[in-house]
Amino acid sequence: MMRKDINKPKGKTSAYAFFVQTCREEHRKKNPEQSVNFAEFSKKCSERWKALSPSDKKCFEDMAKADKVRYNREMKDYVPPKGFGKRGRKRKDPNAPKRPPSAFFVFCSEYRPSVKQQYPGLSIGDCAKKLGEMWSKLSQSEKQPYEEKAQKLREKYDRDMVAYRGGGTYARNPSSSAQGGEEEDEDEGEDEEEEEDDDE
Repeated sequence: MMRKDINKPKGKTSAYAFFVQTCREEHRKKNPEQSVNFAEFSKKCSERWKALSPSDKKCFEDMAKADKVRYNREMKDYVPPKGFGKRGRKRKDPNAPKRPPSAFFVFCSEYRPSVKQQYPGLSIGDCAKKLGEMWSKLSQSEKQPYEEKAQKLREKYDRDMVAYRGGGTYARNPSSSAQGGEEEDEDEGEDEEEEEDDDE
């Protein structure tokens, strides 16, 4: 369980959250003895919020904007104490071995070009959705080749990490990162060559 820093500024409150607070206060005044059924209360609030006109919502949106200004101002001066905040997030070493893709990502890299060709106007998100649908329709035996390739890439990654952590060298060429998007294709080519070696 993460420890809480009591000095950290209170998070931003959204327009809807301000509206819910108002509803709760109303409910408390009208029914001081009655406890709130949270699920029912949330549903009612949601319905009431949807029914509000833009002008009725404006005062809550203004409150949210003011709270955002307050939050940004307080966060400028806030320094998390040691041990709090984004712990354990190390800066990524560009020379570290690249994490291996999952079977699904191996499948995506193979089929993405044909999906883009078939649906030229598709956004990145919709393209990923389409690939996800295609993947879910595959049988276990059809997924098997991608699972095997992902497993081999995982094994290669594990070997590379052992060499990397031990200060040794491994297959990746650090200078290839300068070539931009071509790096991935080169890496995949290397992986395939290695896989053939592994099979011998």
